[in-house]
Amino acid sequence: MNFPEKLFSRMQALDMCLPSLKQTHEFIDDMIRFLFPLCENKNMEISQLRDEWERLQRQFVDLLSSLEHLLEKSPEELSQYFFAAIPYIHEQLLEEAVHFAQCDPAAESAEEVILCYPGYYAISIYRLANELYRMNIPILPRAISEYAHSKTGIDINPGATIGKHFYIDHGTGIVIGETTEIGNNVKIYQGVTLGALYVEKDLQNTKRHPTIEDNVIVYAGSTILGGDTVIGHDTIIGGNVWLTESVAPNSVVYHKPEVVIKNK
Repeated sequence: MNFPEKLFSRMQALDMCLPSLKQTHEFIDDMIRFLFPLCENKNMEISQLRDEWERLQRQFVDLLSSLEHLLEKSPEELSQYFFAAIPYIHEQLLEEAVHFAQCDPAAESAEEVILCYPGYYAISIYRLANELYRMNIPILPRAISEYAHSKTGIDINPGATIGKHFYIDHGTGIVIGETTEIGNNVKIYQGVTLGALYVEKDLQNTKRHPTIEDNVIVYAGSTILGGDTVIGHDTIIGGNVWLTESVAPNSVVYHKPEVVIKNK
């Protein structure tokens, strides 16, 4: 048997009823353009917006059809549920764009945030993927999240729970695990990991990742691990901190490196 025949045989043995990554990426790109017309479709008429809204729903049903054997409800029912949630998600994202602009002295406006900020883009995709995750739709939420990961370097598992006004500055290298819980008004900088203390398959369906309460700031390069680890509200975690234990509210945690500077 030559390789193409062997490959074909293996393909036949696999469950090929999976969503197309190309169609998944196209759907997310189209959804972002629809939610934020200033990104591309600035001059769309109301009739065009109505047509696009209906087209997106048909596009989503087609995407779900490849997973129909794994779904708890029909693609049409799930599409109705998902699109009913879109207005709320959109309002939340607009609030977060304003919040970004208020947090970052380099931001000129919320519109600039929507157009340019990778952290904001990653959060936007997370909000959509998380809705699908909570609907128990398999595979698709992760495929959507990984698309944002590939574009921004920010890895947010769609199962994470993230409150309002979540701010990511710079963002590259951030990892947020599936069972992470993040409160409101939390700020996270580049290189932060909110992960599991250790990784084993039998930990599936258990709380493996930390809880970050309201008004916490986690500066660049810090790592916080463990499902029992709770960072209390109004705490500041300095850069390059490694934490595997809980921190009381209103704390300041910092790593104290030894830096020596000598004249030549």
